[in-house]
Amino acid sequence: MPSREMTVAQAGRRGGQTTKSRYGPQFYQRIGKRGGLATRQRHGPSFYEAIGRRGGERVKRERGTSFYERIGRKGGRRLKELVAEGRRAHR
Repeated sequence: MPSREMTVAQAGRRGGQTTKSRYGPQFYQRIGKRGGLATRQRHGPSFYEAIGRRGGERVKRERGTSFYERIGRKGGRRLKELVAEGRRAHR
């Protein structure tokens, strides 16, 4: 007879799905916001600066500076498109 035991990951996923169906996706938004506010009060802005810096350094190390050049150009093109759309809509 096959075992019906779940892994920890499967149990967590099932619990998350049950919670989502019971309380809705807004539940996760509310608790996420509460957690973010508590973290900000506990650690302050320097905490976010430090983790952002570490993340940026890691991306730079793993993907190189050319990655930032590519996404910068992509963002610039998108901004240009949005400005043009805004001008057309304004007319």
